[in-house]
This record gives sequence, C-alpha cells and structure tokens, in this order.
Amino acid sequence: MRTLVPRPPVPGERTAVVLLSGGLDSGTCLALVSRWGWRVHALSFDYGQRHRVELAFARRLARRYGVDSHRVLRVPALSQLGGSALTDRRIAVPKRALGKKAIPVTYVPARNTLFLSLALAAAEVTGATEIVLGANALDYSGYPDCRPEFLRAFQRVARLGTKAGIEGSPLAIRAPLLRLSKAQIVGLAFALGLDPAWTTSCYDPGPGGKACERCDACLLRAKGVAEATAGNR
Repeated sequence: MRTLVPRPPVPGERTAVVLLSGGLDSGTCLALVSRWGWRVHALSFDYGQRHRVELAFARRLARRYGVDSHRVLRVPALSQLGGSALTDRRIAVPKRALGKKAIPVTYVPARNTLFLSLALAAAEVTGATEIVLGANALDYSGYPDCRPEFLRAFQRVARLGTKAGIEGSPLAIRAPLLRLSKAQIVGLAFALGLDPAWTTSCYDPGPGGKACERCDACLLRAKGVAEATAGNR
C-alpha cells in the first residue's frame, strides 16, 4: 500500500499539544507532526484505566520523537465515577463484539471533553497554537466524542473560553486521522517510519501488557494491519 504523508494544514513551524495515549492513532499523530517539523508538548492521562500499560508506550514514544515536554496528568475522577469497562473492573470488556452495539461499554463518559479541556490549558501555558488528537470517525468503536460534530463544537469552546481565543489567536483542534480507515492509518504509520509494535491498543491486556486480541481495539488494529499489508504479501 502506497501512502502519501499529508501536508501540514498551516505553513511554517508550529507548536502543538499532542494527546498521546500510547496507542496506534496517537502515535501516528505524533510521528506526523514531528515530520511536519512542529514542536511538540505531549500530554498523557492516568485516569485509572485498566490498560494503564499504554502510559509506558507513551513515554517511550515521547522519548523516541524528542518532544519538548511530556506530562502525564492524573484524572482520578473518571475512575471514581466509573460507568465504563475501562475504569470499572466490575464491568467486563466485550470480546468479539465489534459493531454489535452502537456505543459499547468501553466508552468513558466525557473522557475526550476532559482531555481536550486540559489540553487547552496546556496549550495556553506552553504557547501552543494547535491541539492534535487521534480521533477517528470511520473505523472506530462508536464513541460520540470522536465525531466531527463534537470536535467542531469543541473548537468553538476553544475560541470562546480561552485567553488566546478572546485576544484573536484561537487554538486549532486538529484531528488528522479523522476520516481515515484503520488500514490507512496503519499505512500512514509505516510511511512515517512508525512501527505499530511501538504502540499498544488493547483494552484488556494480560500480564506484562500482552494484548488480548479479542477486544474491539485489538480487532480493529488487526483488521487495519491485515488490510494495509495485504498488497505486500
């Protein structure tokens, strides 16, 4: 699969806050903005997620790409509130259930709203002009806070609720993978020199972080890798 690396949406050097979970999508975003020559302040979150192993991958990615800073912020409220299989171990992570329910129990209520709000704060503190996240609206698990409508609404929040926005320099919310299939994302990762093995996607990893290979995230990842590499066999 031949994949073209997207050109930067704005010319010149920029500074971005990149939401870096340690997963394939966020890792690809980090590799992309690094290729563009943007300075990066990476932001990860420890919110009591059962797949907390992803933070180790995020730290390694941040070091590999030489980001200006990498902060891991604790957001304990999400695990205290529960309501998701990712933050409440009494709720089982569905296996081999991809596409069977519009909004699966792995949805974490208001997660992206909180993460983007903290990213806005980080951007204002660091002087960043861009916030980059790996939201995807094609091959995804049906989360409402990954939709284009949500991101457009949050862009308006960024414009109205920040010092930068009021003073005429609104922060841009960028989701460069939004309309790509998982296969296209994998292809882009390869084109950027990002080995998917440097990332993790599993929602329910076993001892040592071994992927379960049956949750929605594992199935989407496997499907994307298989489709992206099919032409090379």
